[in-house]
Amino acid sequence: MITITINGKKIKLNKPVTILEAARKSGIHIPTLCDHPMLEPFGGCRLCLVEIEKMPKLQASCTQQVTDGMVVWTETEKVVEARRAMLEFLLVNHPLDCPYCDKAGECDLQDNTMKYGPAIGRFKEGKRKHPECYDDPIIVTNMERCILCSRCIRMCSDVQGADAITITNRGNKSYVEPFSGGRFDCEYCGNCITVCPVGSLMSRLHKHTYRPWYIEKEVETICSFCGVGCSFVAQIRGDSIVRVETRPDLGLNKGLLCVKGRFGFDYTVSSARLKSPLIERNGGLKQTTWAEALSHAAGKLKEVKEKYGPAAIGAIASGLCTNEDNYALQRLMRSVIGANNIDSTTGFFYGPAQRFFEDIFGQGATLNPMQGITNSDGVFVIGADPSAVTPVLGLQVRAASRKGIPVVTVGHMSGLKRFATCSLNPDAFSEPALLNMLISGLMKKRPVCGENIFFEDIIKKFMLSTSDNISDACGLGKSDIDKAVDELNLMTNPAILIGRQVVQRSDASVLLLQLSVLIYLLNGRIYLISELPNDQGLVDMGCQPDTLPGGRPVFSDSMRKRYEDSYGAEIPSAQGMRLMEMIQAAHEGKLKALYVMGENLLLNLPDTGYVKEALLKLELLVVQDTLMNETAELAHVVLPACSWPEAEGSYTNFEGRMQHVKKAVHGEAMEGWKIISEIAKIIGVDWDFLTVVDILAELTKVSPVHKGITYSEMDSGNCLWPYNGEPLRDIAKDFVLPDTKLIKREKCSGRSYLSADQQLFHSGTIGRNSSALNLLMPASYARIGSALNEKLSVKTGDTASISSGVKSAELDVIIDPDIKGMMVFVPNTAADKGALSFMKWSMNKDFKNPALDGNEIEISKLRSKAEEVAA
Repeated sequence: MITITINGKKIKLNKPVTILEAARKSGIHIPTLCDHPMLEPFGGCRLCLVEIEKMPKLQASCTQQVTDGMVVWTETEKVVEARRAMLEFLLVNHPLDCPYCDKAGECDLQDNTMKYGPAIGRFKEGKRKHPECYDDPIIVTNMERCILCSRCIRMCSDVQGADAITITNRGNKSYVEPFSGGRFDCEYCGNCITVCPVGSLMSRLHKHTYRPWYIEKEVETICSFCGVGCSFVAQIRGDSIVRVETRPDLGLNKGLLCVKGRFGFDYTVSSARLKSPLIERNGGLKQTTWAEALSHAAGKLKEVKEKYGPAAIGAIASGLCTNEDNYALQRLMRSVIGANNIDSTTGFFYGPAQRFFEDIFGQGATLNPMQGITNSDGVFVIGADPSAVTPVLGLQVRAASRKGIPVVTVGHMSGLKRFATCSLNPDAFSEPALLNMLISGLMKKRPVCGENIFFEDIIKKFMLSTSDNISDACGLGKSDIDKAVDELNLMTNPAILIGRQVVQRSDASVLLLQLSVLIYLLNGRIYLISELPNDQGLVDMGCQPDTLPGGRPVFSDSMRKRYEDSYGAEIPSAQGMRLMEMIQAAHEGKLKALYVMGENLLLNLPDTGYVKEALLKLELLVVQDTLMNETAELAHVVLPACSWPEAEGSYTNFEGRMQHVKKAVHGEAMEGWKIISEIAKIIGVDWDFLTVVDILAELTKVSPVHKGITYSEMDSGNCLWPYNGEPLRDIAKDFVLPDTKLIKREKCSGRSYLSADQQLFHSGTIGRNSSALNLLMPASYARIGSALNEKLSVKTGDTASISSGVKSAELDVIIDPDIKGMMVFVPNTAADKGALSFMKWSMNKDFKNPALDGNEIEISKLRSKAEEVAA
């Protein structure tokens, strides 16, 4: 125990900290400009100087560690005079434009000058001049205000890992600028804006639109973009969000945000927002009343059920919707319609992967705390670049690398390029061969431990079955493989991050089993890279055709009875159709009605032409969404739902952490769960749901896992799986080895293949409706590597023609030297030119999800950028 005294107040500490940190914990304010809770101590501004007994000189409290018996004074005359002098020097060049500056009211320099600064300046020299820069669409720089505290640079390099900005020149000509010049070439996380103590780095989107004192209220809530579930404060004025801000002590992101979370929230006020119900009349959608829209939807659902049976009706849930909305939809399907035909795009990756790993390692095997990544002794990443898909999760991998933890990546991951100790970029579709070599090499150095005899028997059978079926050719040298094996052999409890590309392929079951073997050998912890804010919530709420809320199997009579007693209705025991099975059934005329909530099927499903044909054959297509999209344009009834900040509810992130999504503004639409509840009522079943509290209460009653959960518990930040409930922990005893004949063994050289690009700046339908995000990256392009570029002789900005067996289109080219072979990466943002719209698919027999590997395309140069400009 360490005891120190600050300003006469005795403070007891369990461990050595800086004087500044000790003072903060005790509520004693020490001014500072260069220090920030998210950054390492710097000691640059000298404003935090304090007087320490028995020390002849003033000391910087942000770098000076406490010692037992230390006596500190923070407001002596000597200290105050030193602060006044430092502020006087800082104001020599700082413009006195506070009434004009957007930082006024929350400026650290302004606040400290008011308390400690000189009344007048003694320096007569003219202030330095540097023009305000508007070259960037998002960030405005004003270097006349810069005090060179280096907070922004330390945030960008030491925390974000982007290394996009630096201090140029020397002396009084020094200023901060991006390495790229006027426009930033960075990840646009905006964290540099957050830590800037003055108005040197500001958001161009908010410039001159408000002042801090205009903010009417602040609401702590959860981001609506990816499965990390970052917390931030939405600042409200005039019933609209003007800005989101973070706090170092708030949520699991600890003050950090990505570009989508910080700037992308404006999709909620997009011109595509649905505000009134629509109904199909005379070949077009016409505005109608809520009463007519709900009555028509409910009436047609009832009619289809009576005419064709419950199995002719399906529902699509969404990871963009809250737990409460998704729970209501599955209850509508099971207790009112009487069918288990409910699924979502989570069934394309997250759901099947989680099920596979839980069958081997037990329920909850994939639900691990994010901070465990930096506490691990190794990181292995495959299937997605977390720096692009889930950026704050990607920061954990970068932080682990900076701590000296080995990071092994498989595949093209530009965001982790500088942080991976071993980057393995195999030929297209040769990952099984690579993993087989890694496992074989590892087993020679580290035999199985005998802990799980059942799974070790599976490993032996699998390795025997693959020895002759998997070629060693993956396009990597023996030295690369050996280095990776050596890196993996050092790991005893690594974090294994797994993304979508592992599962959306014909040999997904082989890859997942190989990863399971790797996880077992390394004693690894699994992290599924969740692309939507509520992927885990969809699984937990029973939005799968074979499971009920809480993960209970629908075929179990004893477990199903608990839900039937609560719902007052029988639930069918047979598994329902998965999403792509529903599309096939609609195409064949077997599925007659489909209720789509929060999902744009014509953007997020492959071969959109086939999907569109299927949807047009339906007798009833109900779309409940916040934004008009391609799927809604085909609907018979469109029901506008409240957007993310307009509704109360909860999300469950990839850790299994339930978080409270709070209502921040009022909306013109209706809450999603309420729409569904009204439809059930018109059909003849009244649920008596008045608020989301009633839905959560019913969930905690029927789901053994969610027992006793409240929104207050979620607000505490500790509502983690298995909550207060009863998880299933049985390990599978009837595991079936995957068919290794599914593995592609033919060479892919010389042929071009299409893959969906992992985008940092876009996120499907909601991302493309953000005006801020649209400023940063075009919605459509084709990203190719050097090998394909040599064949095509194109430059960045040239236009190429891309053709598959499904469709053709023209796309601008971006050259990325890090892309290997003949792969072509296209984003899935614009429905008419999205990657999935080009793709053919086959049904994966194990998971009933679309396999997208092997999509060959033809690409050729159409015209150069110069020719296009001239035209």
